[in-house]
Amino acid sequence: MDARDTAPDSWEQEADVEASPGGQLYSALLALNVNARPFVPNVNAAEFVPVFTANAPSKNEDSAVVVEKISSMEAPESAAPVVNGDSALTTEDPWDQKEEEPTREEPGGEDQEPSMATTEETAAPEMMMEEEEEEEETPAPKGPAPQTHAPKKEHINVVFIGHVDAGKSTIGGQIMYLTGMVDKRTLDKYEREAKEKNRETWYLSWALDTNQEERDKGKTVEVGRASFETEQRHFTILDAPGHKSFVPNMIGGVSQADLAVLVISARKGEFETGFEKGGQTREHAMLAKTAGVKHLIVLVNKMDDPTVNWSLDRYEECKEKLVPFLKKVGFNPKKDIYFMPCSGLTGANLKEPTDLCPWYTGLPFISHLDSLPHFKRSTDGPVRLPIVDKYKDMGTVILGKLESGSIFKTQQLVMMPNRHVVELLSLLSDDVETDDAQPGENLKLRLKGIEEEEILPGFILCNAENLCHTGRTFDAQIVIIEHKSIICPGYNAVLHIHTCIEEVQITALICLVDKKTGDKSKTRPRFVKQDQVCIARLRTAGTICLETFKDFPQMGRFTLRDEGKTIAIGKVLKLVAERD
Repeated sequence: MDARDTAPDSWEQEADVEASPGGQLYSALLALNVNARPFVPNVNAAEFVPVFTANAPSKNEDSAVVVEKISSMEAPESAAPVVNGDSALTTEDPWDQKEEEPTREEPGGEDQEPSMATTEETAAPEMMMEEEEEEEETPAPKGPAPQTHAPKKEHINVVFIGHVDAGKSTIGGQIMYLTGMVDKRTLDKYEREAKEKNRETWYLSWALDTNQEERDKGKTVEVGRASFETEQRHFTILDAPGHKSFVPNMIGGVSQADLAVLVISARKGEFETGFEKGGQTREHAMLAKTAGVKHLIVLVNKMDDPTVNWSLDRYEECKEKLVPFLKKVGFNPKKDIYFMPCSGLTGANLKEPTDLCPWYTGLPFISHLDSLPHFKRSTDGPVRLPIVDKYKDMGTVILGKLESGSIFKTQQLVMMPNRHVVELLSLLSDDVETDDAQPGENLKLRLKGIEEEEILPGFILCNAENLCHTGRTFDAQIVIIEHKSIICPGYNAVLHIHTCIEEVQITALICLVDKKTGDKSKTRPRFVKQDQVCIARLRTAGTICLETFKDFPQMGRFTLRDEGKTIAIGKVLKLVAERD
């Protein structure tokens, strides 16, 4: 036929012909025979056999064999097609998988198993699904899934403390960059913005100082939070403020820490300012010990400064002045303290060893953190979670460090001291959702059954079987550290115990304690003065949660502050019942 001969070989080649009314294609269409007889298939024709069924045995059983072979190679549509949403999971529509996969994984991959388990499929289709998921271009949904069931890395909270401008936030920002938690583009942006404000050397600290006021003034006010991971452990950085006006915030940060990093500046004049009376180096080290931090790393920062130039003499000078004081505070120089030179601005000796100080033979900072001995946690003890902060976000959210016991989603707990029964709706550890949490983790918890206005920092979350003790009166052993005049019964101060801040009065002095022998005096003292140790009865203005130091060291240590200074540290010996 003429029409068949003039038909185009492809649509693309004959695009111009198609457009013109007088073209070959147009004439071919007009020549179609619309009255032709309907097509009748030739039943005696040779049968079409697909390539993958080329070895089919016979014509009669052909259809059964084809179905079997197709079912063995493709996901069966007949066996429960709803695997992932409402549509069938087949190889022809991968867009459906890509769209539905994140919702199945979100958040933290916890819904992956239930969605797979609801389908009554055989082992072969399940394996096929896994192979298809691996071939997809977006690996993100598949990434976090194994971690939810893998053994968790040990969680360690590291607080950076020290005098103002020693370089705490800069070191924290540099560590986040070196461990890949902040990318180069973000740091370049911070550097440009810092240059515009004539603050070129502050840009690294902006990774932790996210508040605009903190960036403008160059001072940390709130405790900054960040996290990074090594092969062995997961670390949470707590960047405490160094200014003396914000010591209460610093105490809240150090109360959540397992390990303290005391940052000192080696620059001529700066170390002396921080270490002298009135400087924060002394007070911060003392508060860290009071809060229960056992291990202290002293980072001698700014070793690259022109006044230092990685000098061993200056490093040893700082070390010789610090060790006697830290020993007096209660740290063991041989076991608890480790000195290390570094430069926060350049990152020298933080992740990789540096050639600038051949006299230092130890590990760099991050490697040293990884090599520390494991921390002992009380996983089977009663639940104790002191609350640091709270806010509203689709319900009531609280922040705090789990000191003892383990918690899980949907668990019923009690908020003390107001005895509210609450339910855990979700748990986030460093902004990653998890089903359960172990002691030592810094958590965000979303609660059901309590309003945000009914919670105060210093409240304790505990289990109903073992409630936290509450009260107003207790006996404690106190060490007077710095106070110009004498302290008598009736003296008022501010009590900092775990995350709680409350006014307190010394109602009675019971006895003096000899520092060397521990012997108690038989007569009641009329007053106590600096460097003396006594046992006293204290009464708070309101009811607080507390435990004895013997039962819960984390909740039995406290600090007394007055007029912006830390005047005493102590430990709770006995809880006194209220008289009716």
